[in-house]
Amino acid sequence: MTPNPAEAAPGARPRRPRHVLILGGTTEARRLAAEVADAPGLRVTSSLAGRVAEPRLPAGQVRIGGFGGPEGLARWLREQQVDAVIDATHPFAGTISFNAARAAATAHVPLLALRRPGWVPGPGDRWHWAGSLDEAAGLLPALGQRIFLTTGRMGLVAFAHLTEQWFLVRSVDAPEPPAPPHMEVLLDRGPFSVAGEAELLRRHRIDVVVTKDSGAGATAAKLTAAREAGLPVLVVRRPAAPDGVPVVPDPAAARAWLSTTLS
Repeated sequence: MTPNPAEAAPGARPRRPRHVLILGGTTEARRLAAEVADAPGLRVTSSLAGRVAEPRLPAGQVRIGGFGGPEGLARWLREQQVDAVIDATHPFAGTISFNAARAAATAHVPLLALRRPGWVPGPGDRWHWAGSLDEAAGLLPALGQRIFLTTGRMGLVAFAHLTEQWFLVRSVDAPEPPAPPHMEVLLDRGPFSVAGEAELLRRHRIDVVVTKDSGAGATAAKLTAAREAGLPVLVVRRPAAPDGVPVVPDPAAARAWLSTTLS
């Protein structure tokens, strides 16, 4: 992707690289950074929240940690002379998305949201929907007793009061309490295969799968495995997104937006 910056006139000071901030942590964010980090006339910085101990680092410059709310992010955008922001965070990382919308408006910087499409149930799927982790925890006792919980380590507190169920909890890093009293932790990172997920369900005698509607292809194999096993899947809906922010589904569309925005 080439933003095609205007060439400096003879004798004039060279034009500074256009600075793009990618709020990352997702596969799509890393793909986008890899595709634009070496583009002529661009300076790309990816920001990671720092919640994973050993994150997969994207191409280009990387900063790790928070900004100090929308005011801190707006200040950083001004200080770093950011020309465009792409929010490519996880669909459930709601706080940073709203902070980015407020900060970009305050700093008068164009903002785009890169969001992978959500999952859609197909024939044979036995999906149940919940509006939050707390709602999902309330629905679980009626759905099963041996639960494969793939909603991440940060939300385990919502299930900590369920003392009659057994949980297989999969996360990248080890969870911390509070957590369900009866659980086994599986530390792993996708992508996962359908065969591997099917074996996991059989080995642990899982009777219900709980997941967030992340839409990631790397973790969708569990949905196919659950369908083939005839198991119910409890899906937590995505939180609301900020109003007025344009949304694209993939890095290619984000690159096209950058080309138009920075031209």
